Amino acid sequence: MKERIEVLLSAEQIDRRMAELADELYQEFGDEQVELVCALKGAVVTIVDLAKKMKMPVTMNFMSVSSYGNSTESSGNINIKMDLDADITGKNVLIVEDIIDTGRTLKKLKELLISRNPKKLKLVTLLDKPDRRVVDIKADYTGFTIPDAFVVGYGLDYAQKYRNLPYVGVLHFEE
Repeated sequence: MKERIEVLLSAEQIDRRMAELADELYQEFGDEQVELVCALKGAVVTIVDLAKKMKMPVTMNFMSVSSYGNSTESSGNINIKMDLDADITGKNVLIVEDIIDTGRTLKKLKELLISRNPKKLKLVTLLDKPDRRVVDIKADYTGFTIPDAFVVGYGLDYAQKYRNLPYVGVLHFEE
């Protein structure tokens, strides 16, 4: 099967929206320090590009979580493969996501981080796919709302490919 990618969001559109998100975050946090938390691997590109545009002091932390086990469907129970390496008690924490799909894993991750008593906990996502949502979770800041299509690029992958594309595209399979 041949793979074809149709550009959904150009690199320029994403860059502009990242700058706008950074400005919106500055309105909320001002000059206070913000701990950016990235759920690996997909959100790496998003967290780095967003951090470069943020005006306030930021630190970055990373987690690796899974809710799939040996299945192709999320169980909703998260398995922490790599936890944060710093305490977030009393800190402004911003979970940075590449995409919110069903929301199962993210909801559990958010509950876990709230239990660690941050000063504020907010969620920013580059992409929101509300048509696929199965749990009640919403981003505080959203880059783009997209249709229910399989997207790649800008950190998002298909079989670990396409993460390096500078744009977000819809992946099509053709005979």
